[in-house]
Amino acid sequence: MQIQIINGPNLNLLGVREPSIYGNTSIEDYIKELKQIYPSLSISYFQSNIEGELINKLHEVGFTFDGIILNAGGYTHTSVAIADAIAAIKTPVVEVHISNIYAREEFRHVSLTGKNCKGVLTGFGMKGYRLAIESLM
Repeated sequence: MQIQIINGPNLNLLGVREPSIYGNTSIEDYIKELKQIYPSLSISYFQSNIEGELINKLHEVGFTFDGIILNAGGYTHTSVAIADAIAAIKTPVVEVHISNIYAREEFRHVSLTGKNCKGVLTGFGMKGYRLAIESLM
C-alpha cells in the first residue's frame, strides 16, 4: 500500500515552530516513526510552501497511490485550487491538522479543502497522521 503525506506552508518548521501548538517533534523524525510502526506500507513525504507544487504533487500521485494524507496548512482556508485538485483525483485524501482549527482564530474554522476529502482530523497533534493512515487501511 502506497501512502503519500503532503504538508503545506510552514510545516517544514515542525519541531521548532510554536512548540506550544505544534510540539517538539520534527516531521522527519515522525515520518521515521510511522515507517517503523507500518513497515508493510510505502510512506512517502512531500512538503512545499508553494501552492502550485502541492497541486502538482496531488496530480502526480492522485491516480496511482492508495491514499494521501494532506495538511495544507494555511491553504486549507484559502485555496479553491487545492480543493479542486482533490476533487479531480481518484486517490482518497484525508485532511489532517495538528492543532484544533476550531479552537483557533475564526478564519481557520473554514476548510475549503475538507469537503473533497474522505475525512478530516483536527487537533490530535502529530498523532493525526497515524490516525489518517489507519483510516486509509
